[in-house]
Amino acid sequence: MVMQISPRRRAVGASEPCHDVVVDGVRLAYDDEGEGPPLVCLHAIGHGASDFAGLRRRLAGRHRVIALDWPGHGSSDDDRVPASAGRYTVLLAGVLDALGIERAIILGNSIGGAVAIRFAAAHPDRVRALVLANPGGLDRGGGGRLNRAVTGMMARFFAAGERGARWYPGAFAAYYRIVLTEPAAREQRDRSVAQAGDMARVLHDAWRSFGEPEADVRALAPAVTCPVLFAWATRDRVNQLARCRAAIGLFPDARLETFRAGHAAFLEAPDAFAAALEPFLALAQSSGSGPGQSATIASPSTRIGMRKSERPHGGPATHSPVSGR
Repeated sequence: MVMQISPRRRAVGASEPCHDVVVDGVRLAYDDEGEGPPLVCLHAIGHGASDFAGLRRRLAGRHRVIALDWPGHGSSDDDRVPASAGRYTVLLAGVLDALGIERAIILGNSIGGAVAIRFAAAHPDRVRALVLANPGGLDRGGGGRLNRAVTGMMARFFAAGERGARWYPGAFAAYYRIVLTEPAAREQRDRSVAQAGDMARVLHDAWRSFGEPEADVRALAPAVTCPVLFAWATRDRVNQLARCRAAIGLFPDARLETFRAGHAAFLEAPDAFAAALEPFLALAQSSGSGPGQSATIASPSTRIGMRKSERPHGGPATHSPVSGR
């Protein structure tokens, strides 16, 4: 039976006609463009593969760029299992198996970043490097009272949308002006807002999962031995850099780049993001680090304190080496 998906939801997802693959009974849509080392892009909850359309065009001459639609997003079918980073990690493994990708660089935003961390910790031999854009699961509060209060409040908000509350579309639009703050992301933000009603259920499920102890991935950080680029949008109200700095310091080989953006620097500051990303990709690819071995991209070779360095929108690259051993 072919699932009926609204045009509003498809507009945020993989480009038509899209590729698809069935993993654990779920048909997943994805974009697949370019040739070269694979770069797999994982979007935030409530978003879609088209978040990476600009990045895909920019990198397709040097990388095979794959961008998934998570279940219930874009052109992918709904899932019988509620949305969570744990579930999505299982699906990611299945997609890579189905596509014959043995080893990849993974770029993950928000829940996609949490998935990337989980996958890299469990399968170090399959991950060449990570690019983490405001990943979930690193907040210093973990599964504590504050985190449960915030995630519970957000889950109730999306539950109202699922019930069809009359005030919800306007409130959702206001919420997204906080999520994606910069003009460069306006068109994608408008597309996301247009699908408010379509996404309420999966957003409700995901935010419920964010309050569970399993959502905290900080303990996995030392097991992620590949090079990691943290690309942090510093205007994020939920995944706040100040609350995640300690966890970032637990990754053995990481560097931090900051951007004036709300949640997704690759959408909101695309040129500045690319200026930080492309050298990192080149180094990750040329390093030849073996499975489970650090490429020590983030020099110097000893752990140092992180410096706060906010990059202006479109400004010159600055970075903070986190560690490299």
